[in-house]
Amino acid sequence: MTPFAPPEATTLDGHLERITYHNPENHYTVARVQADRQPRPITVVGYLPGVSPGQALRLKGQWETHPRFGQQFRILAFEVILPASVAGIRHYLESGLVTGIGPRTARRLVAYFQAHTLEVIEKAPERLCEVEGIGPKTARKIADTWQAHHAARALMQFLQENGLKLSYAGRLLQTYGADALPILRDTPFRVARELPGIGFLMADTISQNFGQPPNAPERIQACIRHLLEQQTSAGHLLMPQAQLLERCQALFDIPPEAAADALADLAAQKAVVIEKAAGEQCPVYLHHLHAAETGLARRLNARLSLPPPPLRLDPERVTAEVLKKLAIKLSDEQTRVLTAVLAQRIAIITGGPGTGKTTLIRSLTAVMEALGKQILLAAPTGRAARRLGEVTGRPTATIHKLLGYNFSAQAFERDQDDPLETDALIVDEASMVDLVLMHQLVKAVPMNAALILVGDVFQLPSVGPGSVLSDLIRSQRLPVHALNTIFRQAEESPIVIAAHRIRNGRMPEMVPAESPIAPAQFCFVAESRPARAVDTIVTLCRDILPARYGLDPIRDIQVLTPMHRGEVGTLHLNQMLQRALNPPAPIQKGGHARLRPGDKVMHLRNDYQKEVFNGDIGTILSAEGNGSRLSVEFYGRSVAYDWNELEDLSLAYAISVHKSQGSEYPAVVVPVMTQHYPLLQRNLIYTALTRAKTLVVLIGTPQALAMAVKNDTPRKRLSRLAERLAA
Repeated sequence: MTPFAPPEATTLDGHLERITYHNPENHYTVARVQADRQPRPITVVGYLPGVSPGQALRLKGQWETHPRFGQQFRILAFEVILPASVAGIRHYLESGLVTGIGPRTARRLVAYFQAHTLEVIEKAPERLCEVEGIGPKTARKIADTWQAHHAARALMQFLQENGLKLSYAGRLLQTYGADALPILRDTPFRVARELPGIGFLMADTISQNFGQPPNAPERIQACIRHLLEQQTSAGHLLMPQAQLLERCQALFDIPPEAAADALADLAAQKAVVIEKAAGEQCPVYLHHLHAAETGLARRLNARLSLPPPPLRLDPERVTAEVLKKLAIKLSDEQTRVLTAVLAQRIAIITGGPGTGKTTLIRSLTAVMEALGKQILLAAPTGRAARRLGEVTGRPTATIHKLLGYNFSAQAFERDQDDPLETDALIVDEASMVDLVLMHQLVKAVPMNAALILVGDVFQLPSVGPGSVLSDLIRSQRLPVHALNTIFRQAEESPIVIAAHRIRNGRMPEMVPAESPIAPAQFCFVAESRPARAVDTIVTLCRDILPARYGLDPIRDIQVLTPMHRGEVGTLHLNQMLQRALNPPAPIQKGGHARLRPGDKVMHLRNDYQKEVFNGDIGTILSAEGNGSRLSVEFYGRSVAYDWNELEDLSLAYAISVHKSQGSEYPAVVVPVMTQHYPLLQRNLIYTALTRAKTLVVLIGTPQALAMAVKNDTPRKRLSRLAERLAA
């Protein structure tokens, strides 16, 4: 098989000088390369996993002119050129690329093995122990690091040969490590099963390149799984059978009869469930989602069938207890809701900003503790749990931690056989809880305990499938207590006023940011050009907002944007904000990797060993080994990252609105541009506004904001949870 190369591709050899930006999720990189026969370094963009400054590269690609950054070289394929000379090998190893090899060790290795040093590391690492000062443990670490980088290069070459996107390499390496290439080559449809979203596309391309028949049962079953997984990624729990068969034919040229046979086989294997639903097309579920939806409905209906708890408190006693414990005088609405919730086994409390949801949580815990009840507090994310603990002054946990989730085994310890020990569980930010997690949570709450879900149903739905809080309310089976009164202090907040106007489908008052009478809470900057909007965001974060409001540009200001791509997306904004707020120090000489001391970063997955969770934001304290080892401060605590853990970090000067859920920031800056139109929805703008404590600045056009405010019809997530509960 000949290597894949696009027409009119140009080949350049050169040395990687600096990585300007690197996306750890897909390895998209912006870098500076000193190419041979070029008078000065050039900018290159593309997918470059497993590379570090100082390496020699051979790049295949095309020249292009960016409207903002000028001429640059777009990488379509690359390979690492390993040095052959003794001096070149020594310089290469001294770069810090290989964990366990510092400058002194590099000199000793090269002095001993000379030009054969790299060959020994790759093919006979046990011989490294022949060098003074290197023991078996260090030799193994060196070999493992080398193997990981070698695996990345070989995998990239295989993807190039098969015409596959280089962006797939990051996910493959993260999942399979050094085994990625043999698994992809020998059992491609295993990847289709284990990597939802991209696995089938890779497996299908490879299988066809190797001459496998297009109507093979393995391919058709993998195609059906792929389409159902796509549906799940869009938030849906099911897919109508007729639509599923139509897509098989339209997208992958699979005849409906063959697809129907494969679907029946998957149902027999209990991989999918096909329901017979009266009056509608037969819905098809992935098996685990069907089990979660039906299980949650059964569990909730069983809880609703029980008599209410033998707890009756008159409103006067409730208000007196809250006043005694918290020095808070409840409103009539709050007293009514609190008294009702105390007498129910399950209840939902919902309301917008400033309506007193947090006060009710504090009041509930105070009254229950006065009655001798044991209470647990939880939230879906580490940020939301931490914030809940701050406002209540009580221990809180993420739902995963509360349920004892083991990420290695992907299993929960707590369930109906080993339930939580509590009289009541209060869950904040319940709109963020997806179907699978809610099912597990409800299973683990004892039947004689109270379950209280608190959330704002107008915010964005969960990242995972389902719209559980909305479905529970829509079923009209659970007691729902809506808080509508905005309290005086919140009523005077321009942010709260703007949020409620947007929630009700009305445009907020557009006070220009440059107005001398502009309130120090909500303002608007008109800008229709994306490039100018980016410049304005940088100026606001670096100069204007810190000077006018005394804000720290990194700790206190958070940029929230609807999209990742585009000039006003997270990827480009992070690059520009990093350059403005944390430029490389002169001693860094040509820059090191994408992350450097002082950077604002986000952790991308739950790590209970480090006690850092998906969405936690911190600051890099120090970097060693050319950026391959970092120390990051999260909420006053230092956390260490080795080179193979840096994929868990991304720049966080700008993050998506979805990633901001459950958090609060002193100030938020939100671009609202017409180029964001696929995601311009009322609940997205509403969610962004409600993340701010004291200041919101919108940047964009009134037309784009009007589009978002008007669009209150985000695509309905396909689910039958409400119907199962109502039935």
